[in-house]
Amino acid sequence: MTRKVFIQTHGCQMNVYDSARMLDALRVSHAFAPTDDPVQADLLLLNTCSIREKAQEKVFSQLG
Repeated sequence: MTRKVFIQTHGCQMNVYDSARMLDALRVSHAFAPTDDPVQADLLLLNTCSIREKAQEKVFSQLG
């Protein structure tokens, strides 16, 4: 059975790039497949940036 990873990215374009690199690494080293459904995921990654205040506020809101 393939393990699934859900990645949510907030912040700058560099974070989008970093998330793509993390997904590539997880695919190669651990055979993870991406999913758009966090409920179906075996691994949740939240990639954030605290430099941009709005991105930081979104993350805190999602975490509760």
